[in-house]
Amino acid sequence: MSFSRRPAPPKSPVASTDSLGAEIQRQRVWVDAVKAEMARALVGQQLLVDRLLVGILTNGHVLLEGVPGLAKTLTIRSLAGCLSVDFRRVQFTPDLLPADLIGTMIYNPQAGEFRPKLGPIFANLILADEINRAPAKVQSALLEAMAERQVTLAEKTWKLPDPFLVLATQNPIDQEGTYQLPEAQLDRFLLKVTVGYPSPQEERQILDMMGTSAKPPETRAIIEPGVILESRALVNQVYIDDSIKDYIVNLIQATRHPQTVSQALTPLIRAGASPRGTINLTLAARARAYIAGRGYVIPQDIKDLAFDVLRHRILLTYEAEAEGVTSEQVIQEILNHLPVP
Repeated sequence: MSFSRRPAPPKSPVASTDSLGAEIQRQRVWVDAVKAEMARALVGQQLLVDRLLVGILTNGHVLLEGVPGLAKTLTIRSLAGCLSVDFRRVQFTPDLLPADLIGTMIYNPQAGEFRPKLGPIFANLILADEINRAPAKVQSALLEAMAERQVTLAEKTWKLPDPFLVLATQNPIDQEGTYQLPEAQLDRFLLKVTVGYPSPQEERQILDMMGTSAKPPETRAIIEPGVILESRALVNQVYIDDSIKDYIVNLIQATRHPQTVSQALTPLIRAGASPRGTINLTLAARARAYIAGRGYVIPQDIKDLAFDVLRHRILLTYEAEAEGVTSEQVIQEILNHLPVP
């Protein structure tokens, strides 16, 4: 089944959450189709698939962290195969140059002028594999593309295609030959998703599916970019009650002023989330409601997404790191103390 763009809906706003929910239910059929298609090549990883869909629906970049062999790259490739978009994989290495990513200007002697040779960044979906292995100059070039969705070559600005999404992977264990990602770049990722090991049942299914030399099935392109853009318009209309907006703000504020929820957290947090965390948590919650077929956000959306939105935005103190405290534990403690609307 292929999903193509339908005629543009009327410009008038949706009258209520009920009618919006009905429109979402009608339009979101592509979400289930993508999940079913990806299930042909993947076993488990439902949370990861959902988070990647959240990134697509919000035009937000996603960072995946996990040990090798957990199907991070396979998941991204499978998702790209479902979309009728340009996909590029860039293997980040210590000798990678900015020109290898964004391109460069080449002199044409016949024309007597410099012409651009655009790099792999000019695609809709970018897989930045092992992103923390590239040096600072490459990270700086990538930051402009992620933040501004544009690239500067020879004082000229080139717009990147829409949609444009960076899906990056990194290994948390092997630190040989890696570079710490700048905080400004980490903050540009909508979500940081930790990828865990499969359950025994899932691992047995993986063995049955991939325990031979045969390649996993390739996913087929079933949706067009226009469908994604239409879905984003509906995501932006998903209703968020004022009490839930206050809940989001209180959660972010608690990362900056932890003493307001628990004195035990005060010596553990060096810096809290920026206002971008507030915005991204709101956007992600709307997308999660859309994926669930709802026209409104519920508190559980916030609680489930808080870890992925905030784990890379909370800076822990040296004392917390020495005691083995993780950002996930800090977020859970804040959620435990905050009243739920």
